[in-house]
Amino acid sequence: MDIRQISPAFSVSPQIDPSDLPAIAAAGFTCVICNRPDEEVPSSHQAYAMQIATEAAGLQFVRLPVTHQGLTQDMVAQQKAAIDDAKGPVLAYCASGTRSSIVWSLSQAGEMTTDDIIKATQSAGYELGGMRGQLDQLASKV
Repeated sequence: MDIRQISPAFSVSPQIDPSDLPAIAAAGFTCVICNRPDEEVPSSHQAYAMQIATEAAGLQFVRLPVTHQGLTQDMVAQQKAAIDDAKGPVLAYCASGTRSSIVWSLSQAGEMTTDDIIKATQSAGYELGGMRGQLDQLASKV
């Protein structure tokens, strides 16, 4: 597992394994968000299998598959709501953690400065500086 903290309430990871869920629960996470579409993984790692393993570990599971071409503001709002409603820290995963970081970044536009958003993801190993214009634009609408 390669869990990278972006904020006290939110971390991201590349694809997790069902066997990782007890350790994820032991690490204090309360919710797992799957940002990975089923088409990208074998059946053993598709959302339904991950949901069973997540719930067996006592965690909430949220399925929100994201593709770069299919990312909408509604998906950003859904992920933000899941994070806000969680009873503790949230772990979101995708193939590398980048998509999960992008969705989080978009959800923070207007709540954090663009510099702070980019710094938070950068400190976790995700270079999202190319999103500066988009984050600034979203922040100006809030």
